Amino acid sequence: MMPQSTFMISAVIRQGQMETLRALLRTMNEGVGHADPRNSLIPFGRFDRLHVARLVILEARTADEIKAYGLEPYAWRPTLVFLGDFDGERDSFLAELAGLAGPGLVKIFSCCEGFADNPGQLLQWLKEHDIRPKANYINWIGRTVRQVHEEDALHQSLAACLPGIIDAVGRENCRALRQKLLSHVELEKQAGRLSLTAPEPTPMGWKIRNLLHKLGIPLILLLVSPLFLLGSPIFFWRLRQLERSDPDFFIRPDRDHIQELSVQEDRDVSNQFNVFGDVKPGLFRLLTLKVLLLLLDYSARHVYNRGFLTRIRTIHFARWVLMDNNRRIYFASNYDGSHEAYMDDFINKVAWGLNLVFSNGVGYPPTRWLVKGGAEQEQKYKYTLRRHQLPSEVWYKAYPGLTAYDLSRNSRIRQGMEIRQESDAEIREWLSLI
Repeated sequence: MMPQSTFMISAVIRQGQMETLRALLRTMNEGVGHADPRNSLIPFGRFDRLHVARLVILEARTADEIKAYGLEPYAWRPTLVFLGDFDGERDSFLAELAGLAGPGLVKIFSCCEGFADNPGQLLQWLKEHDIRPKANYINWIGRTVRQVHEEDALHQSLAACLPGIIDAVGRENCRALRQKLLSHVELEKQAGRLSLTAPEPTPMGWKIRNLLHKLGIPLILLLVSPLFLLGSPIFFWRLRQLERSDPDFFIRPDRDHIQELSVQEDRDVSNQFNVFGDVKPGLFRLLTLKVLLLLLDYSARHVYNRGFLTRIRTIHFARWVLMDNNRRIYFASNYDGSHEAYMDDFINKVAWGLNLVFSNGVGYPPTRWLVKGGAEQEQKYKYTLRRHQLPSEVWYKAYPGLTAYDLSRNSRIRQGMEIRQESDAEIREWLSLI
């Protein structure tokens, strides 16, 4: 199994370079915000390990909301972030990125502060400006870009030949249908029109780190649990005190802002999502958020790593990143379906999970005991997310037209070819996937 990794290069945009940068990034697109895989700056299509990527300009458009807490807005200068999710190890991918897209990256990041216009230093600069997420979600750990493309080609090939086989052997003869389909695949593989690459071995270093993480976090929590039990009355007292004093925002997003966001959406079966805002002031909120992100990251890594984030199965990748000395949080995701359906999915299925993390952000609807309220106030919640949402200047997905459900189905089709079914019912279930 080849695990996935992330990168997020962050750099402050130089004074007076914003419009130059935006114009440069627009040259990478073939539609509004949607990347041309063959663009000359970062030819995404040449990176056979890259699942998704985007370039976003983070602007503190909602910074004034912190005034409701009696504080002046934190200073923030527009910042370019370039982030993505890929197969394999981070350092080798960044080296590949610098090698294949060096001149384009130099042009882009020359609009940012602290960038030396020297391709020889590019890789080191990328590593120095790479920010690790506090929590990260991968729909299916180990499913590579190559696997996605090969299994989609397999499904398309089987779907194309199945009607002819049905005409030849009949719809009810499921065993003959399966045998004919298997023979078809073998002939296509021999002809070089299909390829089903065996999974790569799991890197030993990753296996060791993953096992240590899986065992270490519960052990640490177990060791500190007596302290938490002793302090829990004070914690929950302070929590309710803060929740009762939280400002209750009900601000409708600006119409032009909604138009700027919606023009990028629903051009494919999947969409991108960026949310950026302030963390509620005070050490209590920050420590609470950090602990909850730690638990979220653990759950995503060891529990929800096979197609589901609790009851949500439409997310491909997501990350939560603390920035600006922990005063701001950035959330980015790649999801299937419309924005409205995405919001409704969370509200209806896992509102409590949203509240746990996002209730620590400025502008979020007030909660009770961290889990109640919040996203249950549907309109306030949707207004909050839209206000804090930012468009992507460039967004790339390696397999447009395929949803997370499609990827899961295609993997099941391949698995059904490689593992012999014992009963006619199992064969019919496999055939129904095609």
